[in-house]
Amino acid sequence: MLKHLEVWFVTGSQHLYGPKTLEQVASNSTAIAAALNESAHIPVKIVYKPVVKTAEEILNVCIEANNAKNCLGLITWMHTFSPAKMWISGLMSLQKPFLHLHTQYNQDLPWSEIDMDFMNLNQAAHGDREFGFIGSRLRIQRKVVVGHWSEEGVQKRIGTWTRAAAGWNELRNLKVARFGDNMRNVAVTEGDKVEAQIRLGFTVHGYGIGDLVKEVNAVSESDITKLAEEIEANYDVVPELRKGGAKHDSLRESAKIEIGLRTFLEKGGFKAFADTFEDLNGLEQLPGFAVQRLMADGYGFGAEGDWKTAALVRAMKVMATGLEGGTSFMEDYTYDFNPSGAKVLGAHMLEVCESIAENKPKVEIHELGIGGKADPVRSTFTVRPGSAINASIMDMGNRFRLVVNEVEVVPLDAPMPKLPVASALWVPKPNLEVGAGAWILAGGAHHTSFSQVITAECMEDFAEMAGIEFLLIDDKTTISDFKKELKWNDLFYHLSKGI
Repeated sequence: MLKHLEVWFVTGSQHLYGPKTLEQVASNSTAIAAALNESAHIPVKIVYKPVVKTAEEILNVCIEANNAKNCLGLITWMHTFSPAKMWISGLMSLQKPFLHLHTQYNQDLPWSEIDMDFMNLNQAAHGDREFGFIGSRLRIQRKVVVGHWSEEGVQKRIGTWTRAAAGWNELRNLKVARFGDNMRNVAVTEGDKVEAQIRLGFTVHGYGIGDLVKEVNAVSESDITKLAEEIEANYDVVPELRKGGAKHDSLRESAKIEIGLRTFLEKGGFKAFADTFEDLNGLEQLPGFAVQRLMADGYGFGAEGDWKTAALVRAMKVMATGLEGGTSFMEDYTYDFNPSGAKVLGAHMLEVCESIAENKPKVEIHELGIGGKADPVRSTFTVRPGSAINASIMDMGNRFRLVVNEVEVVPLDAPMPKLPVASALWVPKPNLEVGAGAWILAGGAHHTSFSQVITAECMEDFAEMAGIEFLLIDDKTTISDFKKELKWNDLFYHLSKGI
């Protein structure tokens, strides 16, 4: 699904070495680009570009990349020595991220045959250092991957970066629909939408709930019946919601809301949305099941007006395209402070994406207790054990901050028959005491984008592309060091305004 997107493979050299050497440089570069393009670890197309040998050629390829809609960025490699002053204009004009691949064509040295011709051709060891200097001198954020291009580990790291680039590209072109305003008096879900558009590219469009209700009320009975039958065929639906059941009309109402919401989003070109249960006048029930199904189809979502999390969920879903596992809106809801090992129960009132379900979701109906609406339909499930991350984005006033906590999802200690919502149980790294403490010190939100497939490395790449602060809480985190990192970062972002 990401193969329509491209990353251009650009090799640097110069005319000093003569046509024969340059022909070999081109041949080797073509072979590397082709191998990366065929790699199962790289989800986008890797496109070979002719070797650049002058400042004009470098500038032209950078401008071309800026204007190419499907180009996510560049992979650069200096096969020979490429004097870095030639790269200044091009890199200063480049508006897309780049990855610096520090490699060489041959994996092993030909010990018995190595001569000066070989040395003149294979100069990445110092050619890439020259190029690295100019990137640092220009203060350009980029990823550096070191190793032979044929190695699986190298290809995986490149693939991770291309997924981050795909998410960054999506964010810069994303439209978020926001039905109603923020949930009353909540701080962390607020933020500067103008600054978000300036820094991150996505736009937030506010609508009254009446605009959505109009689409919902226009849904035909035949379309409702068709979707209700599809749901019954594909889910474990409780008898009372099935056709002929006492509450089948509630399932039909949920289907009606889903069709209307989907229609609204498709008409407006929105790939993410947010709502709040305090502003749903005109809808008979909270759109829980509808939101779950839309997220499973790739839409981003944020509850209680949380437009930042909605955008982040969508970006991470794009990053995860084609990988086994899911990404969902999530919330740290309550704790188990068992002395044998404290854990977090993650859930929400209704809106957790089915892409992270361990088994076939069950469709049920229960009283919610808040929101003042009819009993809402929802799908319930648990999440399979394994590694995952929670990511949250906050507006800190002078910058956006992305905080990521690596977690380990574990099986439930016991069934929860009286909690009919989708949920996940996890242990934050390094543990709940440090993980939650660091999260709170960072001002991390209670809403997150939870992913079983996106890694902390990918999110760090994404943050660098976006030019936002990145904080990682993992098994190496200590509160003392984390406090220092917060202070250093705060100083950096204050001073960088004047650098």
